[in-house]
Amino acid sequence: MSECKVTVNAGACKRTTVITAVGDDMGVVTVTLDTDCEYLQELAPHLEPITSYLEVEAPIGTTTIYKLATDHLPHAACPVPCGVMKAIEVAGDMGLKKDVSINIE
Repeated sequence: MSECKVTVNAGACKRTTVITAVGDDMGVVTVTLDTDCEYLQELAPHLEPITSYLEVEAPIGTTTIYKLATDHLPHAACPVPCGVMKAIEVAGDMGLKKDVSINIE
C-alpha cells in the first residue's frame, strides 16, 4: 500500500487543500480532500476509488478527476485537480514523490 499527501495553496483565492491518496496492491487509489474551498467540498463526496493506471494514462479531458472538476469548479485555472492527479500517480506506484511548482512572476 502506498500513500501520498499533497498540499495545494491555490493562490489568489487563498484556499488550501490537503489531498491524501492511498493506493492498494492492485493500483486502486482512494482520494480524500481536506479543504476550505466550498467548491472542492462539493466535489469531494464524488471521489470514488480509482484505478491509477487508467486515470494517469488517459487524455486529460477524459479523466474522472478533470470531469469532476468541470462539473464542480468554477475556475479552469484551479491547481487542485493537477495535485489530485499527481497524488494518484504516486499512490498508484506510477511516479515518484517529487515536488511540482508553479511560480508566477
